Amino acid sequence: MFPQPDATTVEDRRAATSNSPSSAASQPAAVAAVSIDNLSKTYPVPLARLRQRLRRSTPAPVEALRDVSLEIREGEIFGLIGRNGAGKTTLTKIIATLVQPTSGAVRVRGFDSVRDEVRVRAQVGLASAEERSFYWRLSVVQNLTFFARLYGMTDAQTRARIGELLSVFELEPLARRRFGELSTGNKQRVIAARALLTNPPVLMLDEPTRSLDPLAAAEMRATIRRLAAGDPPMTVLFTSHNLAEVEELCDRVAVISRGRIRAVGRPHELSTLLRPTERVRLLVGGIDTAGVERAEWFGGLTDPAAFSRDGVVEIVFTREAEDDSLDRVLRELHRAGGRVVSCDFERATLLDLLEEYEREHEAADGTEGERGPGA
Repeated sequence: MFPQPDATTVEDRRAATSNSPSSAASQPAAVAAVSIDNLSKTYPVPLARLRQRLRRSTPAPVEALRDVSLEIREGEIFGLIGRNGAGKTTLTKIIATLVQPTSGAVRVRGFDSVRDEVRVRAQVGLASAEERSFYWRLSVVQNLTFFARLYGMTDAQTRARIGELLSVFELEPLARRRFGELSTGNKQRVIAARALLTNPPVLMLDEPTRSLDPLAAAEMRATIRRLAAGDPPMTVLFTSHNLAEVEELCDRVAVISRGRIRAVGRPHELSTLLRPTERVRLLVGGIDTAGVERAEWFGGLTDPAAFSRDGVVEIVFTREAEDDSLDRVLRELHRAGGRVVSCDFERATLLDLLEEYEREHEAADGTEGERGPGA
């Protein structure tokens, strides 16, 4: 049992960003909790030989992962995002030793997932979104006790750890309730508690806030942050379709599309891969539109516009991400006696990035179709 778009493409920009000093050389070296090298996984077609003998059509094998390479650092909250079927679940199962890779290697804290699978399992806790290993007629405590026994925990360790986890996930009122009687959200919390029974150094969470109410989801995110910031810190691999949650929670994010890792970086860095500029919108009081439009600094902005709106002036312009144009505008407004009411940014999101990758794939598939087989 497992213990627990201009002419430059997005890919070109990703390569440029990953090779830039700001994204690599300036980052301090960090120990890799999980190291993945040229990992591929192809699922064979069931009964393929029998189908061939019977002269029935045989579908092609499913290539779930193709040459995946990345590192997850110690104490990092690392997000993995992509469409359904992109390869997220296969990747997490390979790390957890539940699935064998076709080629390539995975090392968890130095242990190989194939040669040292028992040691790897001792390092990893997995909370899957589709969990079927719980006993529905047993209570929450009975289920957790059962798994603690499988992990080799003593009676004293089991009681202390279960009590702690029931408190962390606010499950005390449900401790004697049968697992099958729980709501989907409460089952999700029990699944997360089970993954933490042995306090593993690496925790993998597959959509941990799915089906949780907003308050419970916020508490789950706070718990994940506490685990990553603990002593010793816990490494968290986090998959989710809630992209706002990923941007809020994760230190770095990998975008996986059709079995390939397309980009890795901090959430705000990834948004600049698609569109390196952002639109700035200021609401300013104490000045008038005509004065703004006459100002020399206003004419030096990119795509500037100024409007009167509800007694304030709305100033809009475009800037390169994180350049100094906003600082200069704020200084000039302050000199002119302006009072900034609000400042908002419109920039590309992770959703925009995912959609761009899908468009690239669809365009590539269309090109292959035009060439025809064997072209």
